[in-house]
Amino acid sequence: MVFVCSALFLLPQCAPALQGWGYLVERLVRDGEPRAEVERIFSDPRMPPFDGLKFSPEPKPESPTLYRGFLAPRSVAQARACLRNYRAEIARAERATGVPGTLLASLLHVESRCGQNTGRHRVLFRLARLAMAGEPNNLRWNIDSWLDGGWPEPAALREKFSLRARYLEDTFYPEVRAALELARRWRVDPLELRGSSAGALGWPQFLPSSVLRFARDADNDGLVNLSSPADAAMSAAEYLRSHGWAPRATSQQQRQALWSYNPSAAYVNTLLALHRRLQPNALSSPRKESGTVSSGSRRSNRRESSPGAHRKLARR
Repeated sequence: MVFVCSALFLLPQCAPALQGWGYLVERLVRDGEPRAEVERIFSDPRMPPFDGLKFSPEPKPESPTLYRGFLAPRSVAQARACLRNYRAEIARAERATGVPGTLLASLLHVESRCGQNTGRHRVLFRLARLAMAGEPNNLRWNIDSWLDGGWPEPAALREKFSLRARYLEDTFYPEVRAALELARRWRVDPLELRGSSAGALGWPQFLPSSVLRFARDADNDGLVNLSSPADAAMSAAEYLRSHGWAPRATSQQQRQALWSYNPSAAYVNTLLALHRRLQPNALSSPRKESGTVSSGSRRSNRRESSPGAHRKLARR
């Protein structure tokens, strides 16, 4: 389903010219992005057409099964190899921020298998789709799809979908703008920014806004490169430090810093369990982790995430 121009919704640009992206293009232009450049990007054959974004009216919790494999012996060994292979880079980040090297190695392993799985998707396309949640035709299509299922309160359903679409736009539209700014700073074509299917970049799987705020040039080569072990480790450490991780912080404060990275109980528990197993005094056959978390560490605003992608996402 490709959305086209609609007099009913007064879309300002026709989809044949902008491949269905007119709603997003006009918002970007209103917010100061150069029209010629934005239209060039969203008319480019490398940018797939907008064919609709299906999302649910409420977020779905993340399943602990997504992370279970990260605590298997082979995975723990791979995380330990990450720590060993990049010991100098990780140690430098630990000294600068106070974030333990074993935790940084755990995070980089869970996010991208220590750089082996950063993704080859077009980041701008992935983020732009989510920023189109509230496009009028897309919103109506989602509501109609659920009404066909016999939802008993159509008015309540419409309200839920409208709020959900607004949340997705409020979350991902700034990431689209951040991706454009990042491309300008890096002097690259925004359509050539590559990353995960969720629009996240590099070893630490940062969203573009996190790259702009927290990425660091740790190897002093004049470039921020999240595929560089030194830059990746320092950037992830800076993110956690900025969100409250400190050596003398309480356990809850440290958990909250990880929750800020990805608000998922399963994710936080997995990182902490892997962090413990990488410590020098850890047993070779550690006890099983329950994968549960107390209700006090849960929050209502969730981000859609899966292994290998740090991102501010809401479950679709």
